[in-house]
Amino acid sequence: MRSTMDYALRSVVELPAPFRSMFSFRYFNSLQSECFLGCFHSDLNMVVSAPTGSGKTVLFELCILRLLSRFLSQGLKFNLVKGALKTIYIAPSKALVQEKLRDWNMKLLTWGITCLELTGDNESYHSKKLNEADIILTTPEKFDAVTRHGVRDGGLSFFCDISLVLIDEVHLLNDPRGAALEAIVSRIKMLSRSKEMAPSALANVRFFAASATIPNIEDLAEWLMVPSEGIKRFGEEMRPVKLVTKVFGYVPAKNDFLFEKRLQNFVFDILMQHSRGKSALIFCSTRKGAQEAAQHLSQIVSSLGYSNPFIRSKDQQEKLKEASILCSDKHMQSCILYGVGYHNGGLCQKDRNLVEGLFLKGDLQILCTTNTLAHGVNLPAHTVVIKSTQYFNKEKGLYLEYDRSMILQMCGRAGRPPFDDTGIAILMTRRETVHLYENLLNGCEMVESQLLSSIMEHLNAEIVQLTISDISMAIEWLKCSYLYIRMKKNPENYGIKREIPPHHLEKYMREICVRNVNELAEYGMISKDEDGFIVKPLEPGRLMTKYYLKFATMKSIMEAPGSCSLEDVLHIVCRSEEISWIQLRRNEKKVLNDINLDKEARLRFHICDQNGKKKKRIQTREEKLFVLTNDCLTGNPSSHDLSLSQDMSAICTNGCRIAKCMKECFIFRKSYKGSLNSSLLAQCMNQRLWDDSPYLLKQLPGIGMVTAKALHSAGINSFSSLVEADPRRIEIITGRKYPFGNHIKESLTSLPPKVLIQVEQTCKILEKAKLLIKLTRLSKTIASSKHHYADLLVGSEEDNAILFYEKIRADDFSSPYVANVLIPCPKYATVTVKANLIFQDYVGFDVHEKHVISMDINYCHSSKLSIPKEIYILDDNKKTNPYRTEHMQDLTNCEDSTSMPSFSLLHVEGNDELAILEPEPKEMESKTKESIFDHIRRKSKMFPHLFTKIATSSTEPEKKRQGFINVIKTDMHEDSEGFSDETIPLNSRENLPEHSSPHAQGNSIDHSAELSTDFAQGLSHHLNKRKLHNYWIKDAALMGSKRHQPRIKPDTSDVTSPACKSSFAIESGVAIERQNGSHDTCLGTPGSMQVSFMGFKSVFSFL
Repeated sequence: MRSTMDYALRSVVELPAPFRSMFSFRYFNSLQSECFLGCFHSDLNMVVSAPTGSGKTVLFELCILRLLSRFLSQGLKFNLVKGALKTIYIAPSKALVQEKLRDWNMKLLTWGITCLELTGDNESYHSKKLNEADIILTTPEKFDAVTRHGVRDGGLSFFCDISLVLIDEVHLLNDPRGAALEAIVSRIKMLSRSKEMAPSALANVRFFAASATIPNIEDLAEWLMVPSEGIKRFGEEMRPVKLVTKVFGYVPAKNDFLFEKRLQNFVFDILMQHSRGKSALIFCSTRKGAQEAAQHLSQIVSSLGYSNPFIRSKDQQEKLKEASILCSDKHMQSCILYGVGYHNGGLCQKDRNLVEGLFLKGDLQILCTTNTLAHGVNLPAHTVVIKSTQYFNKEKGLYLEYDRSMILQMCGRAGRPPFDDTGIAILMTRRETVHLYENLLNGCEMVESQLLSSIMEHLNAEIVQLTISDISMAIEWLKCSYLYIRMKKNPENYGIKREIPPHHLEKYMREICVRNVNELAEYGMISKDEDGFIVKPLEPGRLMTKYYLKFATMKSIMEAPGSCSLEDVLHIVCRSEEISWIQLRRNEKKVLNDINLDKEARLRFHICDQNGKKKKRIQTREEKLFVLTNDCLTGNPSSHDLSLSQDMSAICTNGCRIAKCMKECFIFRKSYKGSLNSSLLAQCMNQRLWDDSPYLLKQLPGIGMVTAKALHSAGINSFSSLVEADPRRIEIITGRKYPFGNHIKESLTSLPPKVLIQVEQTCKILEKAKLLIKLTRLSKTIASSKHHYADLLVGSEEDNAILFYEKIRADDFSSPYVANVLIPCPKYATVTVKANLIFQDYVGFDVHEKHVISMDINYCHSSKLSIPKEIYILDDNKKTNPYRTEHMQDLTNCEDSTSMPSFSLLHVEGNDELAILEPEPKEMESKTKESIFDHIRRKSKMFPHLFTKIATSSTEPEKKRQGFINVIKTDMHEDSEGFSDETIPLNSRENLPEHSSPHAQGNSIDHSAELSTDFAQGLSHHLNKRKLHNYWIKDAALMGSKRHQPRIKPDTSDVTSPACKSSFAIESGVAIERQNGSHDTCLGTPGSMQVSFMGFKSVFSFL
């Protein structure tokens, strides 16, 4: 290591004139001067290892300026092309990202450079903004989630413009969260090598990584393809302020939780001894620990009155009072007044900015925080106190020692270069671990890969991304990872025998890929070919990637039944891997038991024992999560403990994402109940309210719990009642001043529009019903940047099947919106169809409409039906079914299809209006032979005339005026099995009376003429005369018409009638069901005949 005197300092003047304003100093420090040539005058990949606070941020800025220098003209005029060359800055925490965003916006905004934050605090992103941004600042998890899909299909076209990747705190690869960082860098490397990206800037992407002092920087350099001249390692000599460390050991307690709590009693004395009235940071392992430490210190100094060591002047105290009023966190308000604050990820952005500002200005002297501030956030202090060297590991559910790198990060916050020449770091630990930290500044441990523990999720993401299409590409992807580098150097850490030959390592990697691919395929995430070589993504795998879920959670979703109830869906969320780190603490059990007993009947669901009674004792982590969620979704949680509140927040945030994935998964499986209940839980968790909560008005900005309760007590507990309420009355009820009521009324415009849903049945076609779903927007839409999306879900409750699904924009669809849905309806079955409009972001706006379809009530009729050729009249008293006999004669076929009745009445897709005729519900009565045809005539009068004019046949003059009725006669005797059929000519006077002949009045028959009543009477007389009491009228036609063709008698061994192939029964009777699903009815002898006409009513319209 060289001393700082060995480096020649470089001046800012060496930069082009337009870039000099980027820096407020004249000379770069020793570290920055040493890296100047590599950062600004070359495009080398680089990795720099240096102590915290040594000025690594300036190196990032020099790399950015190197990229921007491509837009400098020869005259040094800066001509920026928006979004053409992108920089990706990746940091481990939101706080660090937001700090860099504020800093770079101030420096670069005047040049027209756009910086875009991409973190959990900025959930929504737009592809247009991504494309226009010049610098994207993000966390590994967020960038991984955004880039997991859409790169190749053009959804994220900005990816090909990535020219520079800046990785801050790269040594955090050693952290469990490091797997996401490793995955995105490997993805960028894979895509940069692809042929499709060859013409783009991504093909020549530059990597620059900075880390704390680590021993294996060469491994990072190999992973990032850094040449030897790009590796820069610096020691403690580069620290601008000398760091002094002190380690104190204490007697351990019964458990680690109690030990950390006990250490609070020693913090104040340490501050008095070492802080010397200067600023101090106190690092705690949990958010609750940070809050409790601040409250404990404020209680101590409050008892000292005017001798408070944390307040130096009245001016400082006045500033703290003003800040206390602005702070929205109640616990923070009381602490700030005494010069003590706390900072963690649970605070809102406004409070975090407020606290950071107070601490930087020196108004807030003591700040208790979690390790998020250790990752580079520029809040240095003279003294750093690490309260316990252990932290709670969420994945393992145990207290573990901090990594050496993390301890160094926290210690690095000690010492403020402009104000202090030394910094003090104090470590509070157990006596038996003191020796681990006495030689702390010698460096941290080896950086290992964490990818293997989550390789299933990242492998699936690459398959969905199409980065991986076969096993060979999967192995290539692994070779791009830091895991491969460390496997070669330290194989034992990854379950491989030491000194493994290279070809054995290749085989081991192949086994990893094949094993994970097989498991993904087993649960339907991906598909593979017969050889298991080529892999393709499936919808469940895409959903797992889209919602950033772990494989164990996705497995439980895939195994869930399609008829999941709302309670079942909530149980699946509580068992998910994403919130498995939440533990059941001993001091929480009493509170949770009281919540579950629910004496006030507030909860929707409870934890019950085997007998269905509420459990008196909560015993598992899942039970805790289930009870907490139910308590939270009431809208007025009974638990106000900080740790439980933070657990609730984590459950709802992750649970909303999991429920959305379940909804889409059930939609893919076409499971109606599961998708409906998942949608409901997702929107409820998003707003933290059940859909029947009395505090739905909390969804409006400006209405909190107190205001919602006041409005509820006054009877204003719905949005409709709030619309009608007078603004002045709202102010009186809530005790607020003018114009609070006006603001509340104005906020109503941000809500989704009111939508009416109507379900109408238009017709029934065979065994299907056609429904019309109509959406009508009842309220006017107001132009807004926020859109309201809703899911239109139509399903059958009996079959649990989704019949129709569409995602719509409630404030922008063309009203009225109409969707036609075809519903399968088995004969004589009842189908309950429910149409649901479910809003995604708001609770209490959903619209539901139910419609019941019964196929035995209505039927479909077309006015354009042709005359059926056959009428079947069967003997009701006959024990044997004549259709089943071997001697049954088949019906006559005709070559001319126009003479046959068509029973494909309607096209399913058609939009023609259909006439729905209601059958008469009265029962059939016994008919005598005299009354049969009266019944026929009465029925026939209801129908239009179906005959067309008959043309004369020149080829058959002798038959042109003839008609016939073809009947099949059955023997009346039970021992007879024979059948005979006979054609009865209608022009013979011996067959019919003269006045009953259909051709007696002229040579032709007009198309509008009906056959006379006398004809029917004559036919009845003739049949009785010939003793055709048991008969079927097999055919009826008029000779000489185009419809009459020579009749053919085919084989009758297996007889079914084509006459009414697809018809439904009009009237109930003694029906014989045929194989093709239609029905015929037998008519008995005169005097004891049950009359029923199967098929369509037009069967007898020719009579």
